[in-house]
Amino acid sequence: MFDDDDREFSVVVNHEEQHSIWPADRDVPSGWRAEGFSGDRAACLAHIDRVWTDLRPLSLRERSGGTA
Repeated sequence: MFDDDDREFSVVVNHEEQHSIWPADRDVPSGWRAEGFSGDRAACLAHIDRVWTDLRPLSLRERSGGTA
């Protein structure tokens, strides 16, 4: 399902601001929210690479004093 290059995906984000892709035709799983970007698998992964630059979970970033 997640390796289908032609399927439509949405970028989703959890409470720790971690990003992932999710099939656009399925309900977003509990604990995640739609980020607002959708497209094919490659486009979604490229978008995540552009916007998710600090891979530390939000709780760790907050404990360590913010972004790097």
